[in-house]
Amino acid sequence: VDNAGVPTLFLTLLLIALYCSHTLCDLQGLWRNELGSNMTISALDVAGTFSGSYQTAVAVTNKQILVSPLQGAQQPPGTKGQQPTFGFTVQWQFADSTTVFVGQCFVDRRGKETLEMAWLLREEVPSRKDTWKAIRVGTNVFTRVK
Repeated sequence: VDNAGVPTLFLTLLLIALYCSHTLCDLQGLWRNELGSNMTISALDVAGTFSGSYQTAVAVTNKQILVSPLQGAQQPPGTKGQQPTFGFTVQWQFADSTTVFVGQCFVDRRGKETLEMAWLLREEVPSRKDTWKAIRVGTNVFTRVK
């Protein structure tokens, strides 16, 4: 039996395993967006749900900005790759508003993970006639801190 190819095969399989481990986007961890807001996401459970916290760096308020809880879910990775979609809701602890985020997790060729996000914020207003000013929409890009 010729074992000369075993080290080469082992190295090849190791490199494939390392590459594949970096292509799956993992939401768990600490993330920061371009405005300096920080988000921590816990491990996903078997159903794909998760919790965490959000510390915004920007807000339209005179109140002290507090860390706020988030709850969300991730779709299982689909047939198009290992870069799943997900969404979560933030219940702000310092304002009478709620924000929902939807996004997709991407991993580039170097293994850098980014979350491309869109959000919709609804703030409480005194009456229906003020609804026109109660909704804000935007986008953010988060990158992994750790």
